[in-house]
Amino acid sequence: MIDFRYHLVSIVAIFLALALGIVLGSTTLSNSVGDTLRKQASSAAKSAQEARVAQRQLQHQVGGEEQFSKVLSPQLVADRLKGQSVVMLETPGAGSDSIDQVSELAKDAGAAVTGRVTIQKKLLDDGQQTTLDELSTQLKSDGVQFPSGASAYDKAGAVLANALLTRDPAKTGREDAAGGAVLSGFKQAGYITTSGKPGQHATLAVMVAPANPYTYEGGDQANKALISLATALDGAGRGTVVGGPVTSAQEGGLIAALRDSDAGDSVSAVDMVDTSSGQVVTILALQNELNGKSGQYGTGAGASGYLPSPAPTAGKSG
Repeated sequence: MIDFRYHLVSIVAIFLALALGIVLGSTTLSNSVGDTLRKQASSAAKSAQEARVAQRQLQHQVGGEEQFSKVLSPQLVADRLKGQSVVMLETPGAGSDSIDQVSELAKDAGAAVTGRVTIQKKLLDDGQQTTLDELSTQLKSDGVQFPSGASAYDKAGAVLANALLTRDPAKTGREDAAGGAVLSGFKQAGYITTSGKPGQHATLAVMVAPANPYTYEGGDQANKALISLATALDGAGRGTVVGGPVTSAQEGGLIAALRDSDAGDSVSAVDMVDTSSGQVVTILALQNELNGKSGQYGTGAGASGYLPSPAPTAGKSG
């Protein structure tokens, strides 16, 4: 007969065998997992090092291309805007560096820069529409027509554009009383500030978009207001280009909104105006505007190419 002690010994033996198997199995598994993790860590470290090397190479390449564009920019744009004049418009949140650089390049292209108009955030305030409408109606000259159903921003754009731009060679470079009254009225209302002599009726306009999208409540309305102004400028002169960094072509940005609107068919836009090559493209876009051609340029959504293709002929300003 098998007694209790036999059963006890058997049970203990079974548990000892299980314990030994677990220990041996876990040791083997641990070694296998450890080897796998070491290989993965080594591969990840190698990939990270290769990425760092590639990033440095790309930074050197981009830096070289930026230096190349900056040095040769004056030669690339020479005489492309000869006999023309440009007014610069700065939107709330735009970087002044890009405006300064485009202004200098426009001069290298043979154009005169009349001045700068800085749009104040107050003008884009939705609560100002009634006052803006009344001011625009009051300052409207006989040569300005408001289309049926025009919004306050449409009216303001038409009045400002008429004070800043012209297609008439006889008015180019001259400031008239009506235009001076418009700029004075908008300045006194706190809607704009000016520098230089922007009232001396230019033939072309460059509007520089904000670096970051307007994320506050009413940001979409602010974009629509600026698009109304850009459209009016384009109609009053011989062409308008809206320039901005690539962020302005992202969702909520001014250039993105422009490209999604009907204005994208008539107003050119360049979404890398913060780079030397982008500033050259801005001049090329102005030259194309003189020739009756509009386009969307850059690397952001909605761009047809980095620059006009074919590029306008050097020395022919339209």
